[in-house]
Amino acid sequence: MKHHAARRERLCGQMPAGAVAILATAPEVQRNADSDYPYRHDSYFYYLTGFAEPESVVVLVAAQGARPARSILFCRQKNAEREIWDGFRHGPEAAREAFGFDEAFAIDDIDSELPKLLANAPALYCPLAHSAAFDARIKGWMDKVRSQSRSGVTAPASVHDLLALLDEMRLFKDDHEQALMQRAADISGRAHERAMRATRPGMFEYEIEAELLHEFRRSGAQSPAYPSIVASGAHACVLHYNANNAQMRDGDLVLIDAGCELDSYASDITRTWPVNGRFSEPQKQLYELVLAAQAAALAAIVPGRRYSAIHDAALKVLAQGMLDFGLLDKSSFGNVDDVIAQRAFAQFYMHGTGHWLGLDVHDAGAYRNVTLEDRPSRILQPGMALTVEPGIYVRPAPGVPEQFWNIGIRIEDDVVVTPGGHHILSGTAPKLVADIEKAMQHG
Repeated sequence: MKHHAARRERLCGQMPAGAVAILATAPEVQRNADSDYPYRHDSYFYYLTGFAEPESVVVLVAAQGARPARSILFCRQKNAEREIWDGFRHGPEAAREAFGFDEAFAIDDIDSELPKLLANAPALYCPLAHSAAFDARIKGWMDKVRSQSRSGVTAPASVHDLLALLDEMRLFKDDHEQALMQRAADISGRAHERAMRATRPGMFEYEIEAELLHEFRRSGAQSPAYPSIVASGAHACVLHYNANNAQMRDGDLVLIDAGCELDSYASDITRTWPVNGRFSEPQKQLYELVLAAQAAALAAIVPGRRYSAIHDAALKVLAQGMLDFGLLDKSSFGNVDDVIAQRAFAQFYMHGTGHWLGLDVHDAGAYRNVTLEDRPSRILQPGMALTVEPGIYVRPAPGVPEQFWNIGIRIEDDVVVTPGGHHILSGTAPKLVADIEKAMQHG
């Protein structure tokens, strides 16, 4: 748990002396009747604690004078009867020792203990407007402290958004996090290759989804990082399609956007391949275009360049291809810059070229430097992890060459910025046309 303890220490170092931070994990959510959805802890909470049980709160107190910083966990008591039904619970004392906290209390004691911790603290850090229910509990604790004002006790004079500090911390992945993300990407890469080998005309999309899920679990991943997209034919032109219930037809492409979550860290890979194992010429033309756009985007991932350079590089390649293949009428535009300025590309490419990746598949962290007046795109730095996912989606429309209708292609990889450039975590998933067709021949 040294990585989590180091994060708590680093967070305390960013707060004023004696300030208090409070963060709760996610609640359990009822699915129906007496059945809950599979529990998944809050990512911010896990980042600081490594603790995955529900009904938990962490409190950090920044160092003040001779008093060192303190980390305190509130969690469920041991309960032998409930453990028969629901499984193991650490309980406060075992959790304190196992997860490296200075103190631990039963969650039932939080209403009596929190006002003591807030008393005379100069500032409070908590998630602002994140949960109405927890906001109300914080107000209750603050009111108890204010009720002691005649005794000289003061409540925190200022309240700050804790998540703003944690967003910046989470944006940079340490070696431990990068190793977990590499393992997750390796598993997901194998799952995509397994799905390629299994694909045949006449199968249903959900059969291929089952291949992905099989590989995730057999390799130790706890769950998908998000609902898998298995989109064949025209469905590939629906960006967040996840019905996954259509029959795959000979001659169509299938776009799969799927990644596992391993030890709370996400992977996110997209590959597109022909259902019958061979790209047609129009499919190959557009596929190679998207592949070239991704190569241009990857080349832009260098420390010191702006995040926006990634999208700009991909967009220029895609826009030129749209002109070259007749998706856009050359007579209407002077050059690629005109296509971009008029946003004509948005008919076929309407999303960004990536996002941060980590504990969440769309991970925490600002994409712009909000401290500057013009809010420029932020500078890439080593340790940042992101996806690179250009695509092209051709719906039937007047003036659009019919041979490209209903072709949807996206190629997505997971990447970490390094001191010398970048490292692709998901490189094991076949991506070149020849490699995809070879993998499908040996299914």
